[in-house]
Amino acid sequence: MKTVTLLFLLDKERGQILLAMKKRGFGVGKLNGVGGKVQEGETVPRAAVREAHEEIGVTIREEDAVPVARLHFVFAEHPEWEFDCHVFTAEAWQGEPAESEEMAPQWHPTDAVPFDQMWIDDVHWLPRVLSGERLEAEFLFGGDGQSILEQHIVTVSP
Repeated sequence: MKTVTLLFLLDKERGQILLAMKKRGFGVGKLNGVGGKVQEGETVPRAAVREAHEEIGVTIREEDAVPVARLHFVFAEHPEWEFDCHVFTAEAWQGEPAESEEMAPQWHPTDAVPFDQMWIDDVHWLPRVLSGERLEAEFLFGGDGQSILEQHIVTVSP
């Protein structure tokens, strides 16, 4: 199981979340946070801020990347797609989010997240994170990830 990160920029003043359209690779065509694989010798928070810089050009201090969820993604037919995903939010960063070869960032109202353009699991946990919950969850996907066979979500203490 690969360890990966996912980070969402939040503009609480404007009530917005930054989602980015994946332009290539795993998840192409879907809106998501920014993130990716943790490299050998790298801490999980460091990977999250590195990926944000590489994918949308913003600089985030590690202490501003707040852990909000840990998600386990299991794919019944594709064990190579299994991920242990550490989810962060950040309300402070430097620079303006910009498009890269991999991601096209877009701001969206937090009360109108376009879940129909995202992974099917996001609707089950992201609203809870946006309301302040901290979560652990496991999703078992069928086939090519277009259906959820099982899900378990629990609230955890910060």
